[in-house]
Amino acid sequence: MMDGGGGERPRPRIVEATNGDVAAMAATLSAAFMDDPALSWIIPDAAERARRFARFFPLIVRSDMAAGSALRSPGGEVVTLWREPDRVSETVWETLRELPAFALALGRRVGRGLKVSNAMEAHYPRGFPYYYLHFAGVAPAFQGQGWGGTAIRAGLERAAARGLPVHLETATRENVTIYERLGFTVTCEYDVPGGGPHFWGMLRPAG
Repeated sequence: MMDGGGGERPRPRIVEATNGDVAAMAATLSAAFMDDPALSWIIPDAAERARRFARFFPLIVRSDMAAGSALRSPGGEVVTLWREPDRVSETVWETLRELPAFALALGRRVGRGLKVSNAMEAHYPRGFPYYYLHFAGVAPAFQGQGWGGTAIRAGLERAAARGLPVHLETATRENVTIYERLGFTVTCEYDVPGGGPHFWGMLRPAG
């Protein structure tokens, strides 16, 4: 998923995040995804969304870092979360371990959260290894200035060095064009059951 990543101008360096960066990265993603179509469907009320994001995004950041890596700008303007090819889908143990925390974070909205998660996983590519760009977010004050493209390219270079493609999905129509400029193509479209958001699945070929 992505929000606020447009633009093509180069920006300052992108660095590997550490566990000490979790709170700052969660704050950036919380602000970036406040109006995201999928998360807005899961938590329709904006005030409730802001409260729940304070619990939700630290969990997401820690989970993705355990299964891959996080890249960020030193000032926290942009964050990208990447899952390794063998950790795209959580194991049964990981799901059971993390479910109580996510249920607490989403509260009565956890059912919608599971619908979105299940729909996304059902449309993951099959039969070959790939990196998964799970989240890419730019702080609102820096959106449209090229930060997202710079951070994503840093991750794409890592995937290319290993000769692997990259998969992502977005529920924001405008992001499709942004990702196409980065070499992705649409591989599937789907709607989350129960009146949920529309998603575009996209893949960038190896190299």
